Amino acid sequence: MSIRTTYLDFWHRVGDRFPDLAGAVSTRYYADNERRLFDEHFAPLGGLRMLKTDLWDEAKNTRILAWAAAHGVRAYGVDISEPTIRQAQAAFTATPLRAARADVRDLPFRDASFDAIYSMGTIEHFDETERAVAEMARVLKPGGRAIIGVPNRHDPFFRPLFVAALHTVGLYGYGFEKSYSRRSLRRMLERAGLTVVDETAILFIPGYLRMLDLACHTWCRPLSRLTGALVQPFIVLDRHVPAVRRHGYLLATIVTKPIAPAP
Repeated sequence: MSIRTTYLDFWHRVGDRFPDLAGAVSTRYYADNERRLFDEHFAPLGGLRMLKTDLWDEAKNTRILAWAAAHGVRAYGVDISEPTIRQAQAAFTATPLRAARADVRDLPFRDASFDAIYSMGTIEHFDETERAVAEMARVLKPGGRAIIGVPNRHDPFFRPLFVAALHTVGLYGYGFEKSYSRRSLRRMLERAGLTVVDETAILFIPGYLRMLDLACHTWCRPLSRLTGALVQPFIVLDRHVPAVRRHGYLLATIVTKPIAPAP
């Protein structure tokens, strides 16, 4: 079996079997962080033609693209997992999700198709990350904006080490995952011809607490009251001490595609 087939089969199983994480306190915190990003960097949302580079959140997590669609975004998305696409589409009610089974490394769209692109926690799961970034740059309109997020290598709670240990023993449900420094992410985006306009992060919380909260929410709801209470101080910090946001475990770099000068 080829590496690509194994990769596709893995994400098909994840889409088919992974539990829904909506409703956990840490998931609501995640969704609030994403909505803040959209309000700060994509507003006004009405009429934007937006692409999301995977549909995991719409199927299993924050439903951020469905929220954006309810605020006027024309929502497009790709995913390599058919079960994930089906579940994602169910999150959309008044407005449709235009979804395609496709890989972010080979997007099925023409050049300059989108006003905005949101890619959070997608491109770190495979080796050809620069190819994926180049594809996003290709389909983004000149003057358009993208928010591109990856795991923070310098997370103060050492999440990358924790994830690597879990992955080594087969206990990390999201497969292979890389992490990046803010500088290495910026350089990669600039090599693709994009201009960095802001750098921040989301989810200032220990990764192990997020995982524990999700596990309790999924398999032991009574204990989720305890984990939810442990999450609350980080929500308060995020709300009242904005400086901590830069140290979240998912970097979020905001870029624009330059407009070519008139000849």
